[in-house]
Amino acid sequence: MTALEPRDADVATEAAETDADGRRAADDGVLSRSYRALSVGIVSVVLLIAFEATAVGTAMPVAARELHGVGLYAFAFSGYFTTSLFGMVLSGQWSDRRGPLGPLGAGIAGFAAGLVIAGTAQVMWVFILGRAVQGLGGGLVIVALYVVVGRAYPERLRPAIMAAFAAGWVVPSIVGPLASGAITEHLGWRWVFLGIPVLVVLPLALALPQIRRRASGPVQADRAAGSLDRRRIRLALGISLGAGLLQYAAQDLRPLAVLPALAGAALLVPAALGLLPRGTYRAARGLPSVVLLRGLSAGSFIAAESFVPLMLVTQRGLSPMLAGFSLASGGLTWALGSFVQSRPRMAPYRERLMTAGMLLVAAAVATAPSVLVHAVPVWVVAVAWAFGSLGMGLVMSSTSVLLLRLSAPEEAGANSAALQISDALSNVVLLAATGAAFAALGGGSAAAAAGGGPRPLAFAAVFLPMAGVALVGAWVTRRLRA
Repeated sequence: MTALEPRDADVATEAAETDADGRRAADDGVLSRSYRALSVGIVSVVLLIAFEATAVGTAMPVAARELHGVGLYAFAFSGYFTTSLFGMVLSGQWSDRRGPLGPLGAGIAGFAAGLVIAGTAQVMWVFILGRAVQGLGGGLVIVALYVVVGRAYPERLRPAIMAAFAAGWVVPSIVGPLASGAITEHLGWRWVFLGIPVLVVLPLALALPQIRRRASGPVQADRAAGSLDRRRIRLALGISLGAGLLQYAAQDLRPLAVLPALAGAALLVPAALGLLPRGTYRAARGLPSVVLLRGLSAGSFIAAESFVPLMLVTQRGLSPMLAGFSLASGGLTWALGSFVQSRPRMAPYRERLMTAGMLLVAAAVATAPSVLVHAVPVWVVAVAWAFGSLGMGLVMSSTSVLLLRLSAPEEAGANSAALQISDALSNVVLLAATGAAFAALGGGSAAAAAGGGPRPLAFAAVFLPMAGVALVGAWVTRRLRA
């Protein structure tokens, strides 16, 4: 299936039939008796992963100080990212050939094991190892969950379950940092890591039997004995190692850092071209543009968001807690955007919603640095980010829905892996680029110490280019129809 128009008409027709048949709507909803255990189980997995992702940032500085590893602080994040890239590719291969049950179970076990290793670490390198194991597990889980959605839910229910995934991030994004801070202060940072593995048992008990019944096994019987594609595994290793070298180089602005940067690019570029759908880099119509849009939207928004608290603290004198609260409403509006795109009546207008979403993202990112002018009230950032997050909710869930619609069943794993790779890879590339520009224009530690804080121009060099990237994403939304 290459064109979206017929499927959009089918979705709209099916939605009308569903609304006309109340019993069908009641029996087949994501929380109906048929799907309740599966939906609650997989959304609970997303909820726990989201809580860990939002909570770990609060505990990480304390852990680094206690383990005498502040100099290795950034590698605790990059270690997770580089192994997750490999896990995504492996999970796609594994899911397509043998079903998503194996990678999902292995991923959750790896994620929990990484948390235990990090939570019991006595030295920093063991802590980083735990984060790497955790990243491998996380990469396996996220792609396997997409394959489960593609196999276990009919097309008309997929927008709703994707909206539920997005909603699973709302409470953690608000409560996670506060809860993590309280646990770190009263019980110690280790319990931020050690408490989550115990909570994984209930989602597993609910979801795994349903996944075994609805989504296990290969799509085609003759694929059951098929081995993993060794070429894609080699490319996965290349993209992971290349991304790690780029992150390392971005943290070191000395001239010699150009060597790992070049080596990283030499590994990453051909690997990315081999793992993403052909034509992704030139926004070819259909599936390649869906994958590209995911990267442009996630990379531009996350790269900009990473600098919002720092800007409010250093330029406007807010406390770290108040600066963090300026982004809190974004979780709610993100979920609202996901809910809007999940409505059946919105299916024929999905591409227009995505265009509007990217324009909201571009406007929010471009508006944020206006608070560098002290006459502009700081609440402008909170309002702008609420609208930008609404746009992200419209776009991110929709890219997942479109990807599954355009993927043959036996290719859902590989294409879902490509979507997640585009997301993660754009984050590291754009964060590395904005970080380097920020440091070069007066945001580095030495310049900040000499001048009393990062220069406003350094922040402008982050936000304005990312607004431009979001505008490119708005153009790409016009190329989603094959």
